[in-house]
Amino acid sequence: MKAPMNTHCGRFEQIINRRHFLQRAGAGFGSVALTQLLAGQGLLAADSTTAGPLAPRPVHFPAKAKSVIWLFMEGAPSAADTFDPKPELTRRDGQKIDIDVFNGNPGPLMKSPFSFKQYGESGAWVCEKYPHVARHVDDFAFIKSLHSDSNDHVPALYQINTGIARPGFPSAGAWVTYGLGSENQNLPGFVVLGNNQGIKGGPLNWHAGFLPSTYQGTLFRPEGNPILNLNRPGDVTREDQRRQLDLLARLNAEHLQSHPGEAELLGRIQSFELAYHMQTEAADLINFNQETQATRAMYGLDRGETKSYGSKCLLARRLVESGVRFVQVYSDGEWDAHSNLTANHSGHCLATDVPIDGLLTDLKQRGLLDSTLVIWGGEFGRMPVSQGKDGRDHNPQGFIAWMAGAGIKGGTSFGETDEIGYKAVVDPTTVHDLHATMLHLLGIDHKRLTYFHNGRNFRLTDVAGNVLTKILA
Repeated sequence: MKAPMNTHCGRFEQIINRRHFLQRAGAGFGSVALTQLLAGQGLLAADSTTAGPLAPRPVHFPAKAKSVIWLFMEGAPSAADTFDPKPELTRRDGQKIDIDVFNGNPGPLMKSPFSFKQYGESGAWVCEKYPHVARHVDDFAFIKSLHSDSNDHVPALYQINTGIARPGFPSAGAWVTYGLGSENQNLPGFVVLGNNQGIKGGPLNWHAGFLPSTYQGTLFRPEGNPILNLNRPGDVTREDQRRQLDLLARLNAEHLQSHPGEAELLGRIQSFELAYHMQTEAADLINFNQETQATRAMYGLDRGETKSYGSKCLLARRLVESGVRFVQVYSDGEWDAHSNLTANHSGHCLATDVPIDGLLTDLKQRGLLDSTLVIWGGEFGRMPVSQGKDGRDHNPQGFIAWMAGAGIKGGTSFGETDEIGYKAVVDPTTVHDLHATMLHLLGIDHKRLTYFHNGRNFRLTDVAGNVLTKILA
């Protein structure tokens, strides 16, 4: 595989000696000649130097997935109250134990307020509040032994999104589009469908970090104009705008000649063109009138409690169908049940149950589930003991996610927490393992997807990560 372009933009590169000048000049003239020769013979591979930074790129090995839809349940759902019931919590309900919690003053062990049933040929357990999602358990690979480093939302969000619990690193979606490009040059390669309260940690959750800004996520709204200020002014024609962009492109190209390799400048030039093309295509995507009434109802758009998340799930399907590489779909509100877990989780399950069912059903009917990896989960889990009267505190030591779709062995479960759901004890799984598995399904060797920055090669999985081969088909 031809590796994605690595760019190093350190300021010390602006100072070069005679030897470096000759090396660069020789390489530059040689590259121009070779490019013309290969292009003339039709042998030039598409990459960011010839077809734009979002041009599709070859994979390291045959890929199962072409795109990713990440259903992000911000605020941290409780595994023991959704997909991983713990009978020991019921038996020991009300018993005090010694345990370290985030906010202090832990209560006793607390059983789940929900009942559970087994579904599918796999017999997977699902709580009573997710009856529509439960229909798909034979497509799921549950990962029940995830753990992370922080018990605070913001660093935990950064870790699940970027692999690192500190701000400033490229997000998973940015890494994926950097490595693979996108199949639609008129839309961003990475789209984020946000929530109604604002995501903790903000845009750093979908930022490009030290990667070129072209690869950062673009925040879409599921209703109205998908992107604010996207439309051109009413007194400017499309032809006038095209002439303005052409002039701007010439000026930027002249500036780029004196600043070769400036990733931010290249990203800015690309963003102008992308915004121009998006004015038509992005607006069409949000036009759900193109869908049948049955399809809109399948996503829950005809019900007030499911319309918001259903709109985002439907838009996610339309985005991957249009060639967008990575879509992240945040749930509204937060699963952050420090009190009244029953009402909190009941409400969030109600808002997401039908839309997720609709998404999985629709993807399958259209043949898209075979090429789309769907991920469900939050930034950490919740404690087995109560907080206050009827809530649960943060727990990064054991939590759950599931994957479905392209390359996943459905009806499987990997790892376990202890008998009360406190710590991962069987096949403990890191966020790096989750990311490595996602990249593997996209045809990327996570150890080879690197970017040189600040003196060393960085990658999404840092210096760790193992592919979870047991959940792969």
